[in-house]
Amino acid sequence: MSTISLKSNPAENSDGREPVRQISDEKALGAFRKVPRTGVIYVMAEASRFGYSPGDTGEDGWCNLGQGQPETGPLPGSPPRCEAVEIAGDDQEYAPVAGLWELREAVADFYNQAYRRGMQKYSAENVCISGGGRISLTRAAAALGQINLGHFLPDYTAYEELLDVFRLFSPIPILLEGNTGYAFNVGDLRREILGRGLSAILLSNPCNPTGKHVRGVDLADWVQTAKELDCTLLLDEFYSHYVYGLGGNAPMESAARYVENVNEDPIVLFDGLTKNWRYPGWRVSWTVGPRDVIDAVASAGSFLDGGGSKPMQRAAIQLLDFERTQQETAAIQAVFSRKRDVMLRELRKLGIRIDRVPEGTFYVWGSVDGLPPSLSDGHAFFRAALEHKVIVVPGEFFDVNPGKRRAARPSRFRQHLRFSFGPSEDTLLRAMTRLQSMVRAAG
Repeated sequence: MSTISLKSNPAENSDGREPVRQISDEKALGAFRKVPRTGVIYVMAEASRFGYSPGDTGEDGWCNLGQGQPETGPLPGSPPRCEAVEIAGDDQEYAPVAGLWELREAVADFYNQAYRRGMQKYSAENVCISGGGRISLTRAAAALGQINLGHFLPDYTAYEELLDVFRLFSPIPILLEGNTGYAFNVGDLRREILGRGLSAILLSNPCNPTGKHVRGVDLADWVQTAKELDCTLLLDEFYSHYVYGLGGNAPMESAARYVENVNEDPIVLFDGLTKNWRYPGWRVSWTVGPRDVIDAVASAGSFLDGGGSKPMQRAAIQLLDFERTQQETAAIQAVFSRKRDVMLRELRKLGIRIDRVPEGTFYVWGSVDGLPPSLSDGHAFFRAALEHKVIVVPGEFFDVNPGKRRAARPSRFRQHLRFSFGPSEDTLLRAMTRLQSMVRAAG
């Protein structure tokens, strides 16, 4: 049995991928189309043109408030971080497309302990393992039929290309408004499903980028409405442990808590080690839902990706221990709730307007419409911040527009940005000091 060290590699960028190349304006060659980069990848590519280097994070180095991953080192009170993975002889073989049975059982057991005590239990047959969150979502999208699928604006940038590449279903945008805090109640849900003939709705909950969180009684009502109207909820719950204001010790929230029949209720959940366990580089994720849905997404995986990493799946089993996860979640919430408060305070000092205090995730969604004219546009602010070695993400990337079907007009979110408090608190404070200098100079 051999061991692989999991110490970080400074040659990789902040999202664990290989160093980005510069943006090219060249047209695609031959049979290949021009494939757009998702928001964060574009942002990192542009930062590289300004001299960004992943290892340049010291006192005078870069502050990445654009990153879509949490800090991955030890936190006060967290369990020891896993830094090595043992590889058994049969781990050199392919993993099953649906994932190792033992890990599927571990995921089901975690959901049953966390959300379904005294209720019908999930089994391994209700779980499919994938090699990362985008793969989980892509498998589900590939398995959808000829339906209308609703999606919210704003929402996760990677949904845009995902909703365009598979042409069987029709993506239908649902507009949310900042002046109402992006509110959307169960009555609104019912009206959209019936009025637009929706058979499924895809959303991140908590929402990336706004931090809005459908929780408690409201989430229970959403689940019941979806069941009553036979509309599948495709719930991206990758930030479901980054929730604030729920009370209690290490609260976690999932629609799994409100499902009555695990094999009939049209609720499909996506999660993984990326955010809630702070192991983004492992690329281990899962889909939880009715058995028939799991069979379909596993079948899609057989031609899309062939399955995830067997050694990483086996190593993931230990991380899903319920008590260990509670300990990790308590540490996350203690550290990230403090960072959230720091970021909110400092952004408001800059004159950035916050439409909604985030109830989840590790992002703040803010508008720069009140800043000096040279900084009152999201892209202008982003490029000015690069001059100060600070990375943020323009809000326009979250105006999900599959296939660019909507008319070419300025985005509703052109004056918004997403600020990540995923990095360390020291990094946040250094970034805010630089942004304060930038805004003062522009005023």
